[in-house]
Amino acid sequence: MKVSIKKAAQELGVHEATLRRWEAAGKIQVERTPKGHRRYLLSSLKGFSPKATSSKVSNGLTLCYARVSSHDQKKDLVCQKAVLESFCAAHGWTHEVIEDLGSGLNYQKKGLKKLIKAICSGIVGRLVITHKDRLMRFGAELIFSLCESFGTEIVIINAKEDTTFEDDLVQDVLEIITLFSARLYGARSRKNQKLLKALSKAANAV
Repeated sequence: MKVSIKKAAQELGVHEATLRRWEAAGKIQVERTPKGHRRYLLSSLKGFSPKATSSKVSNGLTLCYARVSSHDQKKDLVCQKAVLESFCAAHGWTHEVIEDLGSGLNYQKKGLKKLIKAICSGIVGRLVITHKDRLMRFGAELIFSLCESFGTEIVIINAKEDTTFEDDLVQDVLEIITLFSARLYGARSRKNQKLLKALSKAANAV
């Protein structure tokens, strides 16, 4: 069966950019529609799935990464961790969960730094996340590229649950507002809270 790049990436649990890199390196063959859209034969891609690339996956460390943006979402963080732990347990994977509390636009989070250091050290055989945007709102492809370079399998539990463009845009705007207003006024100031409520209301009304 021939599918689009989006569908192929979902089926293999990799990012679309990974498929483009494989194509550029001549590792996979891609057909083009008359309008220039990529089409992939799924049966020919199965061998390229991270799940089958290296014995390192079974011998290396399985790391799970959970993140929420604010203290108000701590219940969601607990939920994410429960999903990750249940998923790993069901597959018989011994694992460790790294958690972060902070914006997906913040590259300086303690947990994210720990995750990147572990991947680059070559000890991580598998990275498990619930959704792609739990890594970062922008730049998740960088982490995926690191995983590919160091032979780390990426497992996205809910890879097929796509959010709409509008939902992603609203969330991105809200996180940018939170980041910059916190820097300007202090995260807990009354002025900041009032500004956030007004701008959040406007963003959600889009």
